[in-house]
Amino acid sequence: MPQLDESDVQAAYSRIKALVLETPVFSSQALNQLLGCEVIFKGEHLQRGGAFKARGAINMVYAQPLSELASGVCTHSSGNHGAALARAARARGVAAHIVMPKNASPAKRRLVGHFGGHLIECDNSLEAREKALRTLAARTGALYVPPFDAPLIIAGQGTALLEFKRQTPELDVVVVPVGGGGLLAGSCLVQDRLMVYGAEPEGASDAARSLASGERVLAQTPDTICDGLQTTLGVLNFEIIKRRTTDILTASDADTIFAMQLIWQFTKQWVEPSSAVALAVVMRNRSVFLGQKVGIILTGGNVDLDRLRPRLLDSQQIEHGMALLADYESG
Repeated sequence: MPQLDESDVQAAYSRIKALVLETPVFSSQALNQLLGCEVIFKGEHLQRGGAFKARGAINMVYAQPLSELASGVCTHSSGNHGAALARAARARGVAAHIVMPKNASPAKRRLVGHFGGHLIECDNSLEAREKALRTLAARTGALYVPPFDAPLIIAGQGTALLEFKRQTPELDVVVVPVGGGGLLAGSCLVQDRLMVYGAEPEGASDAARSLASGERVLAQTPDTICDGLQTTLGVLNFEIIKRRTTDILTASDADTIFAMQLIWQFTKQWVEPSSAVALAVVMRNRSVFLGQKVGIILTGGNVDLDRLRPRLLDSQQIEHGMALLADYESG
C-alpha cells in the first residue's frame, strides 16, 4: 500500500498550479445566522471543467512522460472525472477514451465531448463499467487514469484543501462530499489540526458504513440524486480515510435539494446535488458545528436541470424549511 503524506500533495500542487484555477472562497451571512456557525465555501464548481476533478486528472496526466501516453488515456466515469480527464488529455495532445453508463447525466456526457473525449457507453452497473474499461484498455493500449483510487489522483485532489487553508487559515472544520473518496482522502493528507468530515447521501452510504464497521463496504445499489457520489470507496482511499477522518455524516436527498437551493438563493452560485450534500449534513448536525468556522468544498456545478426540475422545491417549501431552521436556532 503506497504511503502518502502532505509532501505528495505539495508536489502535486507544484505540478498543476499553472493549469488549474485558484478557486474563490465566499460566505453568506444569512446562512451563517440560520446555521449558528460560519460556513465558508470553496468554489471548486468554478474550476476548469466545472469540478474539482480537474486537479487529480491533471496531476496524473502531467506526471507521465509522453512516451507513456502514446496510446492515450482511458477511464470510467459518471461524468466529472471523465470531463476532467478529456480536458487534461487534450492539453497534453493525447487521446482520451471515457466509458460512461447509459444513465449518466446528459450535461456531463456533453462536457466530455466538448473536451474532445471519445465516449463509450455501457450498462449502469459498476461491473459493466469496469468490464467495458478492461476491453477498451486492451484494445487501445491507453493508460488507465482511475477516478479516485490512485496516489496521484488522491494527491491532486488534496490540493483543493491545501489551497483552501492558505486562503482561509482560521478554519476549524472542513466538510467534503465523498463518493470514491479521492477528495476526502486527499484532504486528510493536509488536515493538520482540522477536523475533516465526509458528507454522503443516505442512498449511497457505503463510506459511512465502511468507517463505522472498519471494513470497506463493496455491495451497494445506489439510490440518490447525487450522481457523482454513487460509487464505493477505493482501497487506498479507505486506508487513509479510516485512519484520519473525524466522521462521515449522511443526508437525505430531500435535505440535499433544500441545501442546494439555499446555496443558489443566498450565494448565487450554481452547484450540483453532489456538492450541496456537504451543506445538508451541516444543517442536519447543527450541534456538531455550532459556533465553528466550517469550510465546505463545493465540488461541482455541472447541473442536469431537466433531471433535477421535478425535485426542486417551490418558494413556499423553501420558506418553510428556513422557518424550521430559524425555530431550531431560537430553541
